[in-house]
Amino acid sequence: MLVYPTQKMVFIPSFRYNGVHHYILGGNLKDCHANYLYFCSMLEDKKQDRVSLETLGEFGLINHLTEHFSLQHKSSVKGIGDDAAVIMHSQKTIVTTDLLIEGVHFDLSYMPLKHLGYKAVMVNLSDVYAMNATATQITVSIAVSNRFPLEALEELYSGISLACEKYKVDLVGGDTTSSQKGMLISITAIGEADEKEITYRTGAKPNDLLVVSGDLGGAYMGLQVLEREKEVFNVNPNSQPDLEHYTYIVERQLKPEARKDIPELLKAIAVKPTAMIDISDGLSSEILHLCKNSVVGCNLFEDKLPLDPTVISACEEFNLDSTLVALSGGEDYELLFTIDQKDFDHIKGNPHLTVIGHMTDASMGAHLVTRGDTKIPLTAQGWNSFNSR
Repeated sequence: MLVYPTQKMVFIPSFRYNGVHHYILGGNLKDCHANYLYFCSMLEDKKQDRVSLETLGEFGLINHLTEHFSLQHKSSVKGIGDDAAVIMHSQKTIVTTDLLIEGVHFDLSYMPLKHLGYKAVMVNLSDVYAMNATATQITVSIAVSNRFPLEALEELYSGISLACEKYKVDLVGGDTTSSQKGMLISITAIGEADEKEITYRTGAKPNDLLVVSGDLGGAYMGLQVLEREKEVFNVNPNSQPDLEHYTYIVERQLKPEARKDIPELLKAIAVKPTAMIDISDGLSSEILHLCKNSVVGCNLFEDKLPLDPTVISACEEFNLDSTLVALSGGEDYELLFTIDQKDFDHIKGNPHLTVIGHMTDASMGAHLVTRGDTKIPLTAQGWNSFNSR
């Protein structure tokens, strides 16, 4: 994940493609743009008639926000409404948690609340899929300051609801409380998997192939575009950004998709990864995690890195090296995994998967092999939660 400066909520982008306004989560963005400007003013103008959270109280708020959620899984025995949820899995249970903090992990000056709710769920589901497991439930806990009225949280939960519906997971619990400044979101994702199918970071072996899903660097370049347009807006509040040429990378930043399809695909072609991790902090960081946990080295080939043409052109525009962006950008939420060489024929030619390297003996270290056939040691330059900013 990437660091965002704390900003007053001022800028909501409009996305144009083929001359038409689009809203990433569905619908027409021209209307939704006005809707989000409504929410901007809603948060900033205390004189407007909005529903204060204190009028509902904690339990009234929980009931209101979750009344339209329903349970889809048989394993969800009891959801919201008791002291605790009751879950009964027939297989091993997978649990993961992420905490998102306004001003650190997201910037509400260009992150619409519906997108934020959706993305917060994706961040957690991605970890479940990285274990080669099926996500089944989530819990959502939020802390918000008094600048957020009920209407803002309804918008946040509409994104959470959309994610639950699309990825078929149940919201079974959580908590709400107040914050002295800004918004905090903590989501726990729960999943299940057959013990023999669970994939850890520890199973990679020398000569295993290193494979990645999708393409890399889009989320980081989308962030660069949004940050630039925010600065333009700060200088000229009447400006309206034209993001027609950046639709793909902006969507990668604002609305990432967890790769639920990859474990399903691998199972369908009878390939079990030897090790796996999701790419949240940057490709180089994740490779080094696999190397450390599996006690192996790695050769990563620069000319094999999957880059969307939009990423390449944006890198040229921003005078950034596309290889460095792919290695260190983060927030792509693709899956990085290793497979035995004998499984290569099963994945060869699959448009969703790219072989980008191979594992070596630990004594050889982890290296990037450049297009000029030079070996450069891989370093972790991605997201670090405790870096001073």
